[in-house]
Amino acid sequence: MSLVEAPDDLSELNEWVVEQRWSDGLPIVPPTRERVDEMLQGTSWPADTVIGLVPPRNAEATVDKIAANAVMAGCTPSAMPILIAAVQAMLEPQVNLYGAQATTHPCAVMVMVTGPVARAAGVHGGAGLFGPGFPANATIGRAVRLIQQNLGGAWPGETDRATQGTPAKFTFCFGENEEESPWDPYRVQRGFASDESTVTVVAAEGPHNLNDHVSSDARGVLFTFAQTMATIGTNNAYCTDADLVLVMCPEHAKVVADAGFTPADVRQYLYERARIPYREWKLGGMYGMLDQPRHLDAADDDYPVAILETPDDIHLVIGGGPGRHSAWIPTIGVGRAAVRLIAEPDGTPVRA
Repeated sequence: MSLVEAPDDLSELNEWVVEQRWSDGLPIVPPTRERVDEMLQGTSWPADTVIGLVPPRNAEATVDKIAANAVMAGCTPSAMPILIAAVQAMLEPQVNLYGAQATTHPCAVMVMVTGPVARAAGVHGGAGLFGPGFPANATIGRAVRLIQQNLGGAWPGETDRATQGTPAKFTFCFGENEEESPWDPYRVQRGFASDESTVTVVAAEGPHNLNDHVSSDARGVLFTFAQTMATIGTNNAYCTDADLVLVMCPEHAKVVADAGFTPADVRQYLYERARIPYREWKLGGMYGMLDQPRHLDAADDDYPVAILETPDDIHLVIGGGPGRHSAWIPTIGVGRAAVRLIAEPDGTPVRA
């Protein structure tokens, strides 16, 4: 990482970094060499390791540069293993980071962290998980965005062509409420061990509320979910070879699990019922812009168009606190989630 001369006064510094396009508009912590070296103490990865190239500028994401952006965002060293895995994940081709950086769609890079490393770093998955008050969530998500901007060159109105943008571009990181989940943790459902930790990354919109205060049975709760998801105003309705994220609150999850539903049952139910009649599907949205879904029968106006190719395209996680509000997170549609083990340089799991 090269050093540059910067103003000593903090107010002047923060004005200067905005002029340099190194800031998200909020105050930053100056990434002095000493602070970056301290941040690097949180990982065994060598500082000069190149994790990959961040599009569209394609600057190298070295561990040192990741640490510098982590300092600017206000992270602690415990965030470094998470950030390295998050950068690895968002650079996987299936995520389509180039598209996410340059699209007019209001998407941000969502970062979901689960496992012992998440808990040790303070990543929060309970009440208010998408909101303020949790330093690890706020700073890790912010660091990921700064990396997109400072290394990838995603500047609003230029390379970042988002029509309106989204507040999720400031930070979009959350954990899992394992303690109140009736099922195996998300990472275990995805084939990882319970003592391992993972980062899941996808280009996504902000959370959309799933409000069901009255259903006392599983099918009622899931019907509300399906009806909310099945809307022509999302990319998922037309870019159906994609995935989405479902964050179920503990109370909804308990109702569903008590009825004997497994996560696979939830995904199957939503796959079958989160559908839009073809006569409505073709009235707006993105109709005609893309290839028709493989499963579509265009000769039948009543044909129920699925918003997913398979039930497994739903990433189901338990999050939140008391109350009957869950959330679904629509995605960019032209990219898919990547799940990455939080690992040492030799590929072994990072242990908290």
